[in-house]
Amino acid sequence: MLLIKNGTVITPSGSCSRRLWADGGKIIPEPSNPVNVSEYDASGCLVFPGFIDAHTHFETRTGETETADSFKTGTAAALAGGTTTVLDFATQEKGETLRAALEARLEKACGSCSCDYGFHMAVTDWNAKTKADIRKTADMGISSFKAYMAYDALRISPVDLRELFYECRDIGYVGVHCELGDEVNANIKKLLSTGKTGPRYHPVSRPNEVESLAVRECLIAARETGAKVWIVHLSTAESLEEIKKAREAGSKALVETCPQYLTLTDELYDLQGFEGAKYVCSPPLRGKKDVFALKGALQSGDVDIVSTDHCSFNFRGQKELGKNDFSKIPNGLPGTEHRPALIWTCGVCAGIVTAERTAALLSENPARAFNMYPRKGALLPGSDADVVIWDPGYEGVITAGKQTQNTDYTPWEGFRVKGRAKAVILGGEICAEDGSVIKKERGKYISR
Repeated sequence: MLLIKNGTVITPSGSCSRRLWADGGKIIPEPSNPVNVSEYDASGCLVFPGFIDAHTHFETRTGETETADSFKTGTAAALAGGTTTVLDFATQEKGETLRAALEARLEKACGSCSCDYGFHMAVTDWNAKTKADIRKTADMGISSFKAYMAYDALRISPVDLRELFYECRDIGYVGVHCELGDEVNANIKKLLSTGKTGPRYHPVSRPNEVESLAVRECLIAARETGAKVWIVHLSTAESLEEIKKAREAGSKALVETCPQYLTLTDELYDLQGFEGAKYVCSPPLRGKKDVFALKGALQSGDVDIVSTDHCSFNFRGQKELGKNDFSKIPNGLPGTEHRPALIWTCGVCAGIVTAERTAALLSENPARAFNMYPRKGALLPGSDADVVIWDPGYEGVITAGKQTQNTDYTPWEGFRVKGRAKAVILGGEICAEDGSVIKKERGKYISR
């Protein structure tokens, strides 16, 4: 039995000083006759429900290479920073059934994860068999799906996207990677043909309107089919305006952004040599006006969740694959370890969001959206005893040399942060302290 005392419990609905009890992996009411009690003194700290990263890509093959973080290293990094549950992706390959794709991912993750985990089902080959499999995967604990409007190996047609929306409308959210794939392909071809091959041209090939026009198309299709759509990794002010209009017209849109779009700008693509490749992700980093707009959306509530789209590659040997062609630079950034500290620093400490709003963005909102609440995202009797003891007084510097993520760099090298997870409790056990994992590979599959 665990007692957490002297801390301030933070939830979206408010904060209070109270004792928190856990036993058997669950939060429990205060017992009348507690026995075998281990106490954790959270004096000076805040007590959050375990954070949820609803968008990661671990142990994933992309083109010629595979992500640097496996389930083993990626979930350990997530836990070190305060994340107790991740939702990754089971991505269907062309010609593969949804069930086979999900079973393969379950097999890879089983026994390797240091935090709890689940999957969204990414649909890349829409046909009669896939359509029939949608509800079968729902029976296997999948309540959310994903589609791509870009990447030739992954995207489905607008007609197929509408059918997917229709089939999933009473199951759960469909996340959509919103970029106009044909426009991106044409831009890349034009740039390369004129000798523009460096990292600086990655964002040029994917200008703001490539995302915002795709967001508009996606939201129209979702509204017309009655689907619940999840706009993943929102990056532009223009897309935000499209979302506001769609919501006013009745669209059920869940909006996600990521730390990179709140803290970094496209000026980084102008670094000397090939350094800009470290920041190649899609959508790309944007301008200062977009960062400003997204921070405003955090404050106003127009952004619902902050995930990472953690898709990590080493600079040496992986990002370098695109040294002579920016379109061959593996797309993605590491971030799951540093997300809570980044949001605390650029959000709470900057006066943009409160601690209570942080609990919504990082915990309760994703738990509710993806059918895990109140098992996750809450500190109620019966909830999983996943708890973050947050030290708001901590000050430190992010550096690759001290990270758990399995990459040779971090996009936030030298970034000064305030606040960190002093202790991370998973299922009632302290599994990480002061940024280091002390109990590994105890994560469970979360059927949703």
